[in-house]
Amino acid sequence: MKTQVLIIGGGATGTGLARDLSLRGVRCILVEKQDINAGASGGNHGLLHSGARYVASDPEAAKECREEGELLKRLAPHCIEDTGGLFVAVRGDDENYVTDFPALCAKSGIPAEMLDLNTAREMEPELSPDIIAAFQVADASVDPFMLSLDNMAQARQQGAELLCYHKVISFRIENGRIRKIIVRNTVSGEETEIEADYVVSASGAWAGIIAGLAGIEIPMVYSKGSLLVTQNRITKRVINRLRKASDADILVPGGTVSILGTTSRRTEDPDDCRPTIAEVDDIIEDGARMVPVLENTRYIRAYSGVRPLIGSSAGDDRNVTRGFALIDHAPDGIENFITITGGKLTTFRLMAEKTADLLCRKMGITNPCKTGTEPLPSSASGKWTEPGSAPKMWLTRHESDDMILCECEMVSKGIIDGIMEGIREQGGVPTLKSVGLRSRIGKGPCQGGFCSARIAPYMYDREVLNGDRGLKELRDFLNERWKGKYPMLWDLPLEQAEIQEALHCGLFGLELQ
Repeated sequence: MKTQVLIIGGGATGTGLARDLSLRGVRCILVEKQDINAGASGGNHGLLHSGARYVASDPEAAKECREEGELLKRLAPHCIEDTGGLFVAVRGDDENYVTDFPALCAKSGIPAEMLDLNTAREMEPELSPDIIAAFQVADASVDPFMLSLDNMAQARQQGAELLCYHKVISFRIENGRIRKIIVRNTVSGEETEIEADYVVSASGAWAGIIAGLAGIEIPMVYSKGSLLVTQNRITKRVINRLRKASDADILVPGGTVSILGTTSRRTEDPDDCRPTIAEVDDIIEDGARMVPVLENTRYIRAYSGVRPLIGSSAGDDRNVTRGFALIDHAPDGIENFITITGGKLTTFRLMAEKTADLLCRKMGITNPCKTGTEPLPSSASGKWTEPGSAPKMWLTRHESDDMILCECEMVSKGIIDGIMEGIREQGGVPTLKSVGLRSRIGKGPCQGGFCSARIAPYMYDREVLNGDRGLKELRDFLNERWKGKYPMLWDLPLEQAEIQEALHCGLFGLELQ
């Protein structure tokens, strides 16, 4: 295989870069060792930052978030719910920080309107009676899966290629340039050589590992953040704690649920990332101070992501900049190798633009960036990630034989067929995990406990699965959901977990290796 640019990493930045380059007429291949958004792009709040969170700690990142957030609302509105947001302080919070907040926002050009406390409680009745200050900001929620899938869909329309489940295992370097990239298919084990004029690592927290294949050291800090998903939507708007960044100070509404978090815990391995019981307890206790109902609400899942931070390993991870790093490795002795890492989901498009600008300068290409002016088209591959989209479709276009396979999210056979066909068109192999990534299956209250036992047999009927592969995929799918269920098990969810264990182990023998 040959290409002008090889992109490593299928998160928001990698898929955004593939779209940017493709629209400039640059051929590219994107390789991802798992699937789209397997890293931090799929393990976050889904918060489109107004920038107000960073006005004290990182003013430059605050300005970038403000500018990019405004741009994305115009150019990708189908991926965004423009909820608005509130910053609230509760009794005991630092009043000096509260006093300085509006001036800091103004300095970064971020609108922040001070609200009367009664008005704030009318806007969001679940706010604590102990709030002492409230400001309205332009936060929103974004669907990161739809965003990345739609970026990649347009890139592919322009000629880009996507290779999921292909892990970069080595570089062949000659005369200061990467001549060949060796990738291994993580499903079949087959190895492939790719020749590329330029290589870009957009691998997030794995940037240091990829750079190490070229003998280059990038100091990375692996900061794990854990989050909780409520069964119901708690607020209309994003609710932020008005204090210096800490744990459990953001509640983001998304579709029919809310997401509460996050933590900042050091981890030594970006591949070893899962929430703990202690984190869950801390998040609920802290979050309930600004929204008391969080203490008693039902949570259906916890999950984690690893922030790709560049910097020293000493001190508090929250003090490491949230800005992005674009590194040209020519001074390191590799002329055609670039790393882009750090940053925020909100700034992914800007990160991709700056990377594409650098590549085009090196390649002598003068075509301008189009992602800052051209709207992001909606695609078939991204449309089923939106909460509530499947039920609306089924109710308005119901056909008697289009059986519901996932009752929590009302995902039907027809939707599953369309998703599997889309995966094949992208050169992939449909699995329970890949179907789950591109839809809402496994994301409702049962967390895949019942729908997985319907969808796997259906995939056998459609000859997508054969032999004992279905049992292996059931085990893998449920193990992934279990990582998020385990820390949340008390009361009724614990009883439901017992029922699901009986189903999957007693009927399918999934505990057997």
